[in-house]
Amino acid sequence: MKILVINCGSSTMKYQLMDLEGGKDTVLCKGNFERIGESSSFFTHKNQTEEVKISVGLKDHLVAVEKMLELLTDKKLGAIDTLDCIDAVGHRAVHGGNKYTKATLINDEVIKEFEAMAGIAPLHNPANALGVRAISAKLPKTPQVLVFDTAFHSTLPKESYLYAIPLEDYHTHGIRRYGFHGTSYAYVSKVAAEMLGKDLKDLKLVACHLGNGASVTAIDGGKSVETSMGYTPLEGIIMGTRCGDIDVGAVEAIAKVHNFTLPQVVSYLNKSGGLKGMSGIGSDMRDVEDALKSEDKDIAERAKTTLGAFVHRVIKYVGAYIAIMGGADAIIFTAGAGTYGWMIREQIIEPLEFLGAVIDKKKNKDLNGKQADVSATGAKIKTLIIPTNEELEIARETATLVEG
Repeated sequence: MKILVINCGSSTMKYQLMDLEGGKDTVLCKGNFERIGESSSFFTHKNQTEEVKISVGLKDHLVAVEKMLELLTDKKLGAIDTLDCIDAVGHRAVHGGNKYTKATLINDEVIKEFEAMAGIAPLHNPANALGVRAISAKLPKTPQVLVFDTAFHSTLPKESYLYAIPLEDYHTHGIRRYGFHGTSYAYVSKVAAEMLGKDLKDLKLVACHLGNGASVTAIDGGKSVETSMGYTPLEGIIMGTRCGDIDVGAVEAIAKVHNFTLPQVVSYLNKSGGLKGMSGIGSDMRDVEDALKSEDKDIAERAKTTLGAFVHRVIKYVGAYIAIMGGADAIIFTAGAGTYGWMIREQIIEPLEFLGAVIDKKKNKDLNGKQADVSATGAKIKTLIIPTNEELEIARETATLVEG
């Protein structure tokens, strides 16, 4: 079964064409369109033998979809003879609200309801919907599926997802914790069970998705029971440009100091905080780590403070989640910084030794970026590096739903 997976951002579109035949999960080709709507737009495309990077005018997502479909059937760069070979299209959807708690087949009613949720995910849902509309225009008979980041967290208990505000705000307006990165957590938790040789239902896991967007989730028996992100992806640990947890009184003070409107202060916390705001260097963890070696003492000290704060927040959440579950079998690190940040992993795990999490420093550094168990021998709580594969998880969920 051939599944096309699409992940649309406001100015980007990533895609993979996957063949799930016989459980081999083969990536036939993949690519990424960037700066859609700008004069400097370009794309990269790769099949199993060729790779190209081309600058090209992309005025909107529909043009990007048209170009992608051309590439998929190109005699040299493509992987299929005709578009009829595509059995279904799976779309990453960030926010499903209370309405959508599992992957859902798309029809006119579903896409309209999804678009109506733009208010709770203004940076993501509209972009996701653009991808759906563009595919519908070109492949009107091909089944499409929305796979929601929030769906994995639909198992959160009330004591986790309810905010301490009047319950009418939840019942009437759906204001509650939703959690995100669910597709990633669904994938890595299954891989962790395979690595540990146990049934997922018998495991207690703490997973750390540490990328530009970052979160921590407690997974008990394969179900999300706690997660750091909230009503939006702004809450939780420090991220690339998002501030994470902050007192609303501080938000009011920021608004007054800068004379911000409410939308402006929310944008400020989303785009000017996190590693970028604290370090003054940028949102990429690698750049902040490199700044530790700067000859400029002020830059080096600011980078040290930033990384120290990031590690501290993650440790706080991991420790709390182990307490909530009454123990843990493994701590998982995934996404960019989680997979490749050996220094970050070491600094997070070392203070947790009293709980039984002990890292093998040599393995942790030598196996950086690879799927691996980097625990010290005899560690009660394992430390696992698991590169995430959200596209594969989306493809699998799409295939399962379409096949019935």
